[in-house]
Amino acid sequence: MNIALIAHDKKKDLMISFVTAYENILKPHVLFATGTTGKRIMEATSLNVHRFESGPLGGDQQIGAEIAENRMDMVIFLRDPMTSQPHEPDIQALIRLCDVHMIPVATNIATGELLIRGLERGDMEWRKHRRTQTLNK
Repeated sequence: MNIALIAHDKKKDLMISFVTAYENILKPHVLFATGTTGKRIMEATSLNVHRFESGPLGGDQQIGAEIAENRMDMVIFLRDPMTSQPHEPDIQALIRLCDVHMIPVATNIATGELLIRGLERGDMEWRKHRRTQTLNK
């Protein structure tokens, strides 16, 4: 599965802890991330991560384009709800695209853990099937 990992500045340490804890579950999947988040994940783990631009420089939009083209299966976006983000419209557009295209999206650590546990159990097979159907149209 193709999984996007995004974290606001104040949530980057939490994302690193999260990815480190679930490295073995994430390893067989194709990982994508916005700039700094991806760099930090690769420095802290043995995971390979395709990096897009930083979120404020268009990384959220690049991931959104992948979602719109049905090339993303899951998004874990650890947002900081207490800090104003200059690219908030891009963030809202990304979440909207997830809703439109039925992409599971977690915006906090609790839902992130639920998605990862579902991934571990194989509960995301419906997503693989949906992506294959859409791509074959």
